Amino acid sequence: MKFTKMHGLGNDFIVVEDFDLRLKNLNNLARSLCHRNFGIGADGLALLQLSQKAAFRVRIFNSDGSEAEMCGNLLRCVGKYLYEKGLTHNTVISVEMSQSVKFLRLRLDGKLVSAVEVDMGEPILDSDLVPLTGERRYAVAEEISVVGESFQMTAVSIGNPHCVIFVTDLAAVPLAVWGPALETHPAFPKKTNVEFVQVISGGEAFFRVWERGAGATLACGSGACAVLVAGVLNGHLAREATLHLPGGSLEIHWREDNHLYMTGSATEVFSGVLLTGPDF
Repeated sequence: MKFTKMHGLGNDFIVVEDFDLRLKNLNNLARSLCHRNFGIGADGLALLQLSQKAAFRVRIFNSDGSEAEMCGNLLRCVGKYLYEKGLTHNTVISVEMSQSVKFLRLRLDGKLVSAVEVDMGEPILDSDLVPLTGERRYAVAEEISVVGESFQMTAVSIGNPHCVIFVTDLAAVPLAVWGPALETHPAFPKKTNVEFVQVISGGEAFFRVWERGAGATLACGSGACAVLVAGVLNGHLAREATLHLPGGSLEIHWREDNHLYMTGSATEVFSGVLLTGPDF
């Protein structure tokens, strides 16, 4: 099986062409290939397929084998892959992910893709759709408690659920403790991604992320979008800001059309052929 290892700001993926839909046992395959000791190692496995709704389709499986609805960092990697591998000559590409269609706008440096802008669509705040338990509402600065700690969280969906919490000292956050406790909190029936954010100014913030199904990662594109939305709703951020993660920075703009636009880099690390592994 041929594969390409890519990352968006350190959030890394195994990209595989599956246009003939021959790959099976996808949950087990993802767990095996993403294992950093016995496999290739990655936060997720991405399968490129054909689509009836868009130019291409991508399915993403987390390192624990669960299938994810959305991944902004992966979409940037997909745009770079499709163009540089000659699968498209277009600089605007439609990609289906979990039954929604996203549009990628490529920025070129010669024949290479230097950055990708992704139209991430409109944020979802309706608690029934995030989803969030309890009465229907917008959960903005709502109290939530885990492991003896209380937080003010804002719930946002960017096609996947996010729990955004603003803190004064990001370095003091025990991510490995608070992250999984919030990810599996009963308030989130489908679990949630968790972002802890320290605001520097109206146009800049730092955050760390605990991703549902993958744990602590170096970057999260949909998480950056959720952080901007939560920042605007709580009066902390402007509608356009630079958001810094351990793996690098993303530019997020919540424009007048109510769509979120994410711009950042994507990197190809290496390509190879898997010789042994699960039945694929």
